[in-house]
Parts: sequence; C-alpha cells; structure tokens
Amino acid sequence: MSPHAGPGRLCASPWRRAATLAVAGVLAAGVLAACGGGGGNNSSGGSTSIVVSHGYTDVEAKALQDAANTWNQQNPDKKVTLQFNGGNDSALQKTLAGFTAGNFPDVAYEYGSSAAQLARQPKLVDLTDKVKDPSVDWNDFFLSGREAAMVDGKVVGVPALIDNLSLVYNKKMFADAGVAPPTPDWTWADFRAAAKKLTDPSTRTYGWAYVNDGSEDTVWRYLAMLWQAGGELLNADNTAPAFDSAAGKAALQQLYDMGVVDKSVYLDNGNGNYLNLFNSGKIAMLWTGPWDLSSINSDISYGVTYLPGYNGNHQTISGPDLYMLFDHSTAQSNAAFDFVTWLTSAKEHIKFAIATGDLPLRTSETKLPEYQTFLKKFPAEKVFVANLNNVKHVRPNIPQYAEVSSAIGTMVQSVLLGKSSPDDALSQASSQVTSALAGS
Repeated sequence: MSPHAGPGRLCASPWRRAATLAVAGVLAAGVLAACGGGGGNNSSGGSTSIVVSHGYTDVEAKALQDAANTWNQQNPDKKVTLQFNGGNDSALQKTLAGFTAGNFPDVAYEYGSSAAQLARQPKLVDLTDKVKDPSVDWNDFFLSGREAAMVDGKVVGVPALIDNLSLVYNKKMFADAGVAPPTPDWTWADFRAAAKKLTDPSTRTYGWAYVNDGSEDTVWRYLAMLWQAGGELLNADNTAPAFDSAAGKAALQQLYDMGVVDKSVYLDNGNGNYLNLFNSGKIAMLWTGPWDLSSINSDISYGVTYLPGYNGNHQTISGPDLYMLFDHSTAQSNAAFDFVTWLTSAKEHIKFAIATGDLPLRTSETKLPEYQTFLKKFPAEKVFVANLNNVKHVRPNIPQYAEVSSAIGTMVQSVLLGKSSPDDALSQASSQVTSALAGS
C-alpha cells in the first residue's frame, strides 16, 4: 500500500502523512539504530558516497534502485547507496532518531507534512540558493511541489512525489440509474443531486464515500471544498484560524446536506472498505487519487474527472512528498543535491513515472515523447495530470499542523455523523485551533 494504494506503491496514503508529526517527538530507544548513517569520503580515491533513505516497495523500490544503478555507473565518484527505512509512515521518526544517534542519512524521502519539523534541524541543507541554479529549472516543478518544499521562505527539499484528488466514478452505476455522467463543469449542486439519485437504502448503495475516522483522510477532502468556496484554513501568517467563515460553513453544510439529510454518503471508518464497495457496485463516486487506481477491479468501467466546483472554482488538493538533504560534509551535500536533482529531472523522472504510475513532477515531462508512453500505460491518469493545474494551495508547513488537522478532522466527523451542526462544529474547531497555534 502506498500513497497510492495498491501493489508496488508506498506505505501509506497521502492524507495520513500528517499523523507522523504528532508522535515525532517520542522516539523509542530501539529505533535509534534503524536509520543508517550517511556516506563519506574515500580519502584514497577522493570519491564521495551518500546514503539515500526511502520507504519505497515493489515497483517503486525497483525503479529507484534502477535509477541509482544508472547514476552509479555514470558517476563512480559520487556513489549512492539506497537504504530502506521500513516504510514512509515511520520516515520522520527514524530520521529524527538518526540525528540523536549521529547516523542520519544524506537524503531522506519524507512526507511533505514533515517539512516543518525537519526544517528546525540544524543539519538540514538549505536549498534556497541551490535551486536558483538555472540547471535545476525550479519553476518547472508543478506549483504544489514547490510550495510544499517551502518553510518560512526557505526551500527545504526537492519534490519527490506529487498527486491530487479527482472524482472517480462507476460508469455502469450512472447508466443504470439514468444519471448523466460527471463533467469537468459539475457544481456542488450537480454532485449532490447525482449522489442522491445513485443512493438506494434498500440495497445499501451510496452515491459517494467519505473516510470519516477524523484523521487527515477526513480533513483532506474538506480542505479542497473550503478552498473552492474561497476560504482559507489559517490566516496569512498561520497564527490564527480562518476557516470559521462563510466558506468554511458552506463546505460543512454541503457535507451535512449529503451525509445527514440525503444519507447519500458511505462513511468509511478508515479501514479502506470504500474500495471494496466501489468494486462491488455499492458506491458510485470516490474523491481519490492515482494511488487507488491499481486497486480498482479490471471489470469495473470507471471514469475520472475534476472535482465538482463552487461558483466555477474546481480547486483540488495535493499531498507532495520531498527529498530532504542533511549535512555530513560539503562534498556529501553537493553529491546529494546532484543526485536528487538528476533523479527529479524531466528526462529521468518520466522513466520513473512510466515504471510506477507516479504522476510527473514537472510540466516539461508532459512535453516529452515518453509522456505518451506513460499515458498509454496509465490512461486514467491523464485527468490527474491535468488536474495538477487546479492545485492552488498546499497545507500549511507549520509544526502545529497535526493539532490543526486533528481539530478539523473532529469537526468534519461530527457534522457527517449528525452530532453537531455546521455552526457549532466550526466554533468548536476554531477554538481548538486557536489554542494549538498559541501553544496552549
């Protein structure tokens, strides 16, 4: 399972990436040896070696190893050694444990939600000036990746994975119900009406599914709706809540109307059963990303389109991951930067995308001839790539994000369960977020 669920992907879905923040400060002593140290300099030959820590499995692990092998053949004086960290869910804890033990890697694959935590580490390599080198072509990375790599005005990492939420729907269920399929211009009202028509309580069939365990998975979709309605999660300097607004209420009201009034939403408890139900024709629509596509049965005819919008705004959300660099020596830091920027270059990353189904990191990848090979192998991902242009925000890179997320998750959960009105839930969550940002 992965930030793309399904075989050959990473270890956890992107909405769970914030969960590691809450426990990052509590590290078991037994973990300290789990994260291997950096490479070093070979004094006899003058070569440099670096360690790259990652949580990839299956096809992604193979693709990364193939890339490292190619790099090592072409750069024998800058050898890369890959080290499996046990899974990306534990990447932050193991990296922090490595600082304590003095055996941290030169490069670590980290969830974007970990950036604020790691940005405070004195061993972090500040990439702000490095990415200005024209050869890096920093602005070629999709906006969401660049914004996820920024903390307090500094570039703290290089985009490693970019994704987004789109609307995936069962074509047969729409046809059987006599409902016109979704279009890129769908409104929230269109979405609600279709979900209601696709719901049949007698057969326990639902129009839509929402993971409602209060986790970041619950928060993930609400944020897209908040942004579509013109709202913001926090104020401009991330010191106060901003979601207790007309936009915040509009998004919660839509969830209340669909979940409580229409009862057209299957509330998943976080066990991922929504995919089984989608495969069995019991759920017509999902808001999900490319990570779930490989888990959809081959006999299911499905389509992908943009999220339904609010007043023409179809913003979505992305959960970018990063390669973050840590300083053992100038030579190693330079070698690490050279490797990471090579690995994420358009020419190299499109090979990785073709091997794994991960979306392109750069706009220029979509202009390469190999991009057509990618689309031929993964035709459903064409919409996800186009939908990257609808990513206008990323979640705030602040140390308190886990606490903010927890408050929002509880807010949404209570509304979908019918335990709180949108107004009451907003007020309660706003108070909690205010306390979290104040450090109380």
